Amino acid sequence: MPVYTKHETLKIPSTIEKVWDFISSPQNLKRITPEYMGFDITTKNLPEKVYAGMIISYTVSPLLGIKMRWVTEITHVSELKYFVDEQRIGPYKMWHHQHIIENVEGGVLMTDIVDYQPPMGLVGAIANQLVIKKQLNEIFAFRTRKLEEYFGKF
Repeated sequence: MPVYTKHETLKIPSTIEKVWDFISSPQNLKRITPEYMGFDITTKNLPEKVYAGMIISYTVSPLLGIKMRWVTEITHVSELKYFVDEQRIGPYKMWHHQHIIENVEGGVLMTDIVDYQPPMGLVGAIANQLVIKKQLNEIFAFRTRKLEEYFGKF
């Protein structure tokens, strides 16, 4: 079955240090996730910043309000440049999310590259066309609005 890619960019009128401070803090994930996703971090005593090897557990309700467990591992971190999270347990067969930031004139360019594969073969491919792709677009649109509220528009 195919692996799909979601690619998003956002220009942020801020410093790379402030943007990194925000995106590398696991506590800010809930602030930029729509409420209907039922997103809650269940890992206790999370540090303030991500680090390679960090495991984060959540509950999410991606479909019909049904709660499920999602566990990700932060696999790579390069401070002020990028970090990568990969699903270990959760709704996808595969999930690999790169969070990349770089200085640009007037601010920071944030790039997200999500490679994912839905579960259940052909059924998952159909679900991607009917639901998953749309939902990911909505989640990233919500996140853009929240980041623009926090940092301002470019």
